[in-house]
Amino acid sequence: MSWLRRLGFVLSGMALVAGWSVAPPVHAQTIFNTPYPSVIRVAIRAYNNPTAPILYVQTIGFEEYCEDVLPNEWIPSWNEEALKAGAIAVKMFAWYWTLHPHTENGWTYDVDNTTNYQTFKYLSGHYQTDLAVQQTWNMVFVPPDGAIKPLDYRQGYEGRPNYAFVGTYIMSQWGTEYWAKVAKLPFNQILSLFYPGYQLRWV
Repeated sequence: MSWLRRLGFVLSGMALVAGWSVAPPVHAQTIFNTPYPSVIRVAIRAYNNPTAPILYVQTIGFEEYCEDVLPNEWIPSWNEEALKAGAIAVKMFAWYWTLHPHTENGWTYDVDNTTNYQTFKYLSGHYQTDLAVQQTWNMVFVPPDGAIKPLDYRQGYEGRPNYAFVGTYIMSQWGTEYWAKVAKLPFNQILSLFYPGYQLRWV
């Protein structure tokens, strides 16, 4: 995921100049008063290019969306615990943005199909990644107050523990594979490394 997205979305004034607007934030959205969305609106940019104009907005089932993101952000052959950590991160990230939609050049959407948000490719699911999404579907990872927060992540470095990301609230994708395969940690402990103080809960 691109740091440019974070910068652009924080600087809403600059966003307006760029031709899109930021909807007012929705307050007090927690896992206790907000169910999963049934669908998510995905702005489709040509060739998954973050700078390309929007071609159309695709509405897709929320779980199907997660299944079509995970294999494009986590490698399907990775350890199952790494995939489960990724599945929860992908879901929480997307859930947050369904509560904070945006409008760009007349198109209203929750996320797009690029690294501006998460890489989405329709019908790209794999058995291993689909299973990780399904096995963790009733689980969330949230602060103690249950607030719905985006679980940010970055690629990190292959074959390393990626200590630079530990405790930063940004998870290393390669780090999840290291901690799952080498350190033999379960997915909830991997999540706790990167998002300290957050809790695994069931919904």
